[in-house]
Amino acid sequence: MDTFTIALAQMDCAIADTERNLCRCINLMDTAARQGARLIVFPEAALTGYGFASLDEARPYAQPVPGPSTERITAKCRSANMLAVVGLLEADGDRVYNAAALMGPAGYIGKYRKLHLPFLGVDRFVTPGDAPPAVFDTPLGNIGMLICYDLRFPEAARVLALSGADLIVVPTNWPKGAESNSQILMPARALENQAYVAACDRTGDERGFHYIGMSGVAGPDGRWLVQTQSDAEQLLYATVEPARAREKKLVRIPGEWEIDPVNDRRPAMYGRLTER
Repeated sequence: MDTFTIALAQMDCAIADTERNLCRCINLMDTAARQGARLIVFPEAALTGYGFASLDEARPYAQPVPGPSTERITAKCRSANMLAVVGLLEADGDRVYNAAALMGPAGYIGKYRKLHLPFLGVDRFVTPGDAPPAVFDTPLGNIGMLICYDLRFPEAARVLALSGADLIVVPTNWPKGAESNSQILMPARALENQAYVAACDRTGDERGFHYIGMSGVAGPDGRWLVQTQSDAEQLLYATVEPARAREKKLVRIPGEWEIDPVNDRRPAMYGRLTER
């Protein structure tokens, strides 16, 4: 596909009310589809809320992935002819993960379990992700997922870029004080990997935390395609051109000014990165 429209659903979420949150997501999918969006991204823990006080409190709202909620979103993906990324708590046996699921018209595509867990909200209690970030081949291009705090770790985004990601989607729950994640980290991750980065934050107040919004999409050159400074609920739209993310070598002046941020790397010098 040459280009497609992505929508970011910057929305408030109700803690411990999966049905309400799920219905809101489905309604927003209809709205975004009418505007021509082919992919919609929802916030971290959009189906469950984030500020749980214990694992026992959170566990009843965790679901298998794929499972009942992802099946309902998949049905809407099918009728709206679009893909969706939604954050939720995933139940897998006795374990609970902070996860994001990717679905499309043809069904469930894949999931990502948050690797890096801050001592904050439900992340204090869930199990860390157990697999490297993966890239999923979709009708829109190659999509990878990270979640919130993962954006602080350049290695995670780099793994996705080296795996061929055209677009890195980042469901987030940024509370007040995390403004630099949007203002600095998002465009930096896009520029250093020459890939699109789309982060969707939530809004509203939950158990003492105010969420800042500031969702946006940065292009492979690190420039904003769309970004809001607002913490209000809204749908943001941007046009993504996957081919731009595949042009890693930059030639400003042939033979005089050429850079290749992927092939100019020197992995043999980076061994310290893999040490504790």
